[in-house]
Amino acid sequence: MDAGALFASINWLAVLVAALAGFALGAIWYGPLLGKAWMRESGVTEAQTKAGNPAQIYGTTLLLNLITATSLALFIGPDGTLQSGLFAGFMAGATFIATAFGVVYLFEFRSLKLWLINAGYWVVIMSVMGVILGAWR
Repeated sequence: MDAGALFASINWLAVLVAALAGFALGAIWYGPLLGKAWMRESGVTEAQTKAGNPAQIYGTTLLLNLITATSLALFIGPDGTLQSGLFAGFMAGATFIATAFGVVYLFEFRSLKLWLINAGYWVVIMSVMGVILGAWR
């Protein structure tokens, strides 16, 4: 299948929903679930979070999530299923993103706990995105 046909086969509504799923999960993951531990491990303070530009942070996050979801949709392909989407998303999160974070975290001397928090988020969200993109044909 050529690139044009592959892009034409994408369910763009599913891509949008998958991208937005990152916000919902992130709000829980970096909020009540692991927010305090993440702040402690990353060194981010309450003052820094309040001083940030929300439009820039959330707007850029949405753009990056859309790119991620589009790429994953292309990776899953037009014949994806819930199971193949879950597998593709999990493997992309666990073997591409988490391992890349691992290498960077080793050289930056970041904690294992911070790696588990951040890499874990991406393994989970990529799996969720994969399910959405694979199942929603």
